[in-house]
Amino acid sequence: MGDILTFFPTAQVGLHTAISLLGIAAGAVAVGGMAAGRRLDGWIEVFLWATVATSFSGFFLPAEKLLPSHVLAALSLVVLAVALVAVYVRRLAGGWRVAFVLSAVAALYLNVFVLIVQSFQKVPALHALAPTQSEPPFAVAQAATLLAFVAIGVVANARFRPAA
Repeated sequence: MGDILTFFPTAQVGLHTAISLLGIAAGAVAVGGMAAGRRLDGWIEVFLWATVATSFSGFFLPAEKLLPSHVLAALSLVVLAVALVAVYVRRLAGGWRVAFVLSAVAALYLNVFVLIVQSFQKVPALHALAPTQSEPPFAVAQAATLLAFVAIGVVANARFRPAA
């Protein structure tokens, strides 16, 4: 399938983007559920597997060299591996609950981080504010997002207590 998609880079990027947005949306619901103290298994499953798919598919997008996005995708896959083991193998028992919550929040954060980067690159109004992504508006957006995810992670860790 990879050979076919290399002939259609626009379709490949579109599919990757759609999977990313699905992962972000499902992740927002899943992590929101955790922060509310609820376990939303269906949303968790869609989030985890869509995020694995988007991280993995990023390696097949056209690129001449190793990019920061490849490094983030690799990091995301490591974080997701922890989440997958925690939920499917260890069944959130003991410290695996904390490992799951923190790795799920981290995986969602990494996806949102990339969404912000892509938004500043592709949305004209945002690109005008930070054309090189070294300007204050970009830094403020990323810092605010990081702080929000730290707060969400703390709340989700405190409230998420799945049934045995």
